[in-house]
Amino acid sequence: MTRAWLSLGSNLEPEQNLRAALRELRGHFGDIIVSPVYRFPAVGFDGPDFLNLAAGIDTDLGVNVLNDWLHALEDRHGRRRDVPRFSSRTFDVDIVLFGDQVLKGPGNLEIPRPELKYAFVLKPLADIAPDVLHPTLGKTIAQLWSEFPAQKDHSERIEL
Repeated sequence: MTRAWLSLGSNLEPEQNLRAALRELRGHFGDIIVSPVYRFPAVGFDGPDFLNLAAGIDTDLGVNVLNDWLHALEDRHGRRRDVPRFSSRTFDVDIVLFGDQVLKGPGNLEIPRPELKYAFVLKPLADIAPDVLHPTLGKTIAQLWSEFPAQKDHSERIEL
């Protein structure tokens, strides 16, 4: 069993899409760990704010199979793949960490996710996985968050 740490986000009907995705994750993986939800400005394009959160799941799936399952989850929630990569979306989920693995796979699969340097991924993850060690940097998620420049955190905690 491997612990996978996920980053989830949406800026199109985000409350509805994130609630539905969490229901599916719980239905498939059982008990999951879920962070608070934060509102963040879009990164990489002009668009509505995103709601972002992190989740921890335990899985027997391999990383590629899990990634495929998560892509199908995105598709079930209206994720379009015929638009620019950096654009508004109904639902986005990425594997941020997968045990202590470091890998590059098909498509955009990269563990640890490079987006871990952004507050929208790091802050929610620090809430639920502060003692988890980044496999290449050798620092805990809490240490990485404590080093994050406060002036770059434009988040607001919200209730989902």
